[in-house]
Amino acid sequence: MPGPLEGYRVIDLSAMLSGPWAADILGDQGAEVIKLEPLGTGDHVRLLPNTSGGLASMFVNINRSKKSVAIDLKQAEGRSALLKLIATADVVIQNFRPGVVQRLGISYEELSAVNPGLVYLSISGFGEVGPYSSKRAYDPIVQAVSGLASVQAGSDDGRPRLVRTVLPDKLTAVMGAQAVCAALAGRGHTGRGQHVQLSMLDTMMSFLWATDMGAYTFADRPVLPEQDASIIDLIFETADGYITVSTMSDGEWAAFCRATDRLDLLEDKRFSTPASRGKHVDERLAEVQETLLTRTATEWLEILDANDVPCAPALRRFEVIDHPQVVASETLITTDHPVAGRLRQARAAARFSDTPLAPPRGAPLLGEHTVEVLRSIGLDDDTINGLLESGVAGAPPTPSLVAGSA
Repeated sequence: MPGPLEGYRVIDLSAMLSGPWAADILGDQGAEVIKLEPLGTGDHVRLLPNTSGGLASMFVNINRSKKSVAIDLKQAEGRSALLKLIATADVVIQNFRPGVVQRLGISYEELSAVNPGLVYLSISGFGEVGPYSSKRAYDPIVQAVSGLASVQAGSDDGRPRLVRTVLPDKLTAVMGAQAVCAALAGRGHTGRGQHVQLSMLDTMMSFLWATDMGAYTFADRPVLPEQDASIIDLIFETADGYITVSTMSDGEWAAFCRATDRLDLLEDKRFSTPASRGKHVDERLAEVQETLLTRTATEWLEILDANDVPCAPALRRFEVIDHPQVVASETLITTDHPVAGRLRQARAAARFSDTPLAPPRGAPLLGEHTVEVLRSIGLDDDTINGLLESGVAGAPPTPSLVAGSA
């Protein structure tokens, strides 16, 4: 079966990461996703390094399970074709800077007039209003403004540090896909679509408030500057590599002390309660680190697992793909792409018992499905050829893809 979103049509007008990956998640779950791209270069991500067959790895990973239509929305004929496509759609996703969709004539108000049931997701960096609404919002910018970089510093006095992955973009994509599904569920009750507005800043604030902004939760209480919890993180060096060990409860701490033959730590009043262990966290973790240097990672993992102490190897990226748990869970899948070749990718994370997902389709070439999609909205081959010849639409120079060819 093709997935729980079979039968829904998504028009992806977005580029870069947050919007395209949100649409990709919906496509992996069975929706038909049509990616509209500008003629010439298409989505900027197509131009990034690490390519095979001319396709960039990032593009391949966040634009699979999509069809590509190359069309110029600045021309009247291109916008007219889009409106015909919108009439058949359930969802539109766009992440233009605020004001651009109005200039192009593809705002929610204009498209919902064509299709009142349309769910229209707008993704922005900082929202539609405010002093930063028109500011370019790349991932480091949002990490800095949202407070995430300060959280990574460990204290309000520490040097802010970035998370070394594009977390705001990725999290906004996941939040966007969830919001689209919520709006579709709402449409099932009301019969109406709606405009869903999502900013990267709001996404990160929501994310951080779950745990990291607890001091600011009770509005009537004074807030002191955040103090550094520890100068040591929970990655520990062993005699030959790195592992993580986390002891949250009294039982886990006692099990660690017994497993490592450090019964002296059980008698140390600095570590006798969760509160005292938190107060003396640097001293405690220094003791843990000194102890773990005495054996190899493999030895410690066997010992700690045998004593039910939470632990794991700190895997390097090339080690992750062959880890027994990853293999057993079939988390990674391999497929054959007609241009990029053999691909190794992460499967869609959610697994559905009644509507299992089909293998993802490979990411499209620029304009690969232009002819197919334009035909699906009722344009005849003469009209399609006219759009191709005039430069309003584009398709790869492959005979089997040219309208009217056999």
